[in-house]
Amino acid sequence: MNMKMKMDVKPEKQKKLADQMREKIRLKNYSIRTEKAYVEWYERFVRFHQLTHPAKMGGREIEQFLTHLVVVRNVSPSTQNQALSALIFLYKEVLGIELAWFDNFQRAKKPENLPVVFTQNEVRRIMAHMEGIQWVMAQLLYGAGLRLMECIRLRVKDADFERHELSV
Repeated sequence: MNMKMKMDVKPEKQKKLADQMREKIRLKNYSIRTEKAYVEWYERFVRFHQLTHPAKMGGREIEQFLTHLVVVRNVSPSTQNQALSALIFLYKEVLGIELAWFDNFQRAKKPENLPVVFTQNEVRRIMAHMEGIQWVMAQLLYGAGLRLMECIRLRVKDADFERHELSV
């Protein structure tokens, strides 16, 4: 008896947009912090527009969101730029939608004050109160200009003592 079995073949479930975004970010070897920040900005953008799918929105909605960040949330220019970069990545890389350039949103103003920088003498006094791993890390942060996560992830194999070089 020749019986054919009916098999239910379900199409692969569409991945959530956040998961698609994470996948694209990982393929491009962006840092884990960039991935987290970009996904959070995508989620904030969607929540701001009452859970409307980004494919149904465009430049006008992005401008509204970026203006809201400055006017209501009072974010810094770098925060606004990060949100803009995340949304451009979402549309271009994940959704495959090329947005016409837009610039009708309120830009965050750069702070008027100058950053506080320690004098060499102040740095020496601070370093004198440190020891062990904290001293080594502070020396690398200050002397080599490393970012905190670059310093934390540094391994012995990244140091070339003969050439006085670090590979970051």
